Amino acid sequence: MTNAVPFSDLLLSRRLERAEGHACAQHAEARRRVNPDSRAEWIECAGAYAVFDGLDSPVTQSFGLGVFEQLNPTALDELERFFLDRGAPVLHEVSPLAGVAALDMLCARNYRPVEISNVLYRPVEQAPAESRANISVRIIDPQEAPLWTQINARGWAYEHPELLDFLLQLGGIITARRDTLLFLAELDGKPGAAATLCLHEGVALFGGSATIPELRRCGLQTALLDERLRYAFDNGCDLAMIVTEPGGKSQRNAERNRFQIAYTRTKWRFNN
Repeated sequence: MTNAVPFSDLLLSRRLERAEGHACAQHAEARRRVNPDSRAEWIECAGAYAVFDGLDSPVTQSFGLGVFEQLNPTALDELERFFLDRGAPVLHEVSPLAGVAALDMLCARNYRPVEISNVLYRPVEQAPAESRANISVRIIDPQEAPLWTQINARGWAYEHPELLDFLLQLGGIITARRDTLLFLAELDGKPGAAATLCLHEGVALFGGSATIPELRRCGLQTALLDERLRYAFDNGCDLAMIVTEPGGKSQRNAERNRFQIAYTRTKWRFNN
């Protein structure tokens, strides 16, 4: 039975933004467990999650601003203090469903847009069993966390080798996160691709998957997607989401797999 595709409205934006905010909050908690001196933490303010994961972390920002509660100057003051007191830039990922008034307030307070991304979604349905004789996908055992980290870092660092050390460190935090499932795909028994899945209140957030260079174009990405969809269905999710760069390869791959754009999101930075 095919699930109906929900409308791209405020209710959908709340579900998607909360799922990503929850995953990023868990990331900050994992960093604090791994490195107690990191000062990583998160707060909820006016319905938004503000996350501090370090000065240079892509997770250090807020999610859900203006979609759970109407944005007001007092809430912005509190959010700005949260980041500025830690020496971090003030960054907000803002859904267009926050409305014109919220965007006008950001402009009036000297924010400027610095990035855009597309949030895509699709229904989670029961996937037909599909056998790939030479490909297997599984959730890793805890002792395999270093292996998953190596495969993930090698895949992402292929085009940016200068980021390898950063990606290895990041992988060490990802593998320590609660509510995050780590998937590994193997070709003829050789580990070749890694991906994440975070479940939150019926939404399955698909983290970016990475394949090592020598095993690309062998079907590992498709196998990872299918297995994560099966897992999400078996665990009661009705929506899957993924965030991509607009017009890029990841977006095209997602659309080929029946994801559709819910909205284009803007990241705003405070110029204090």
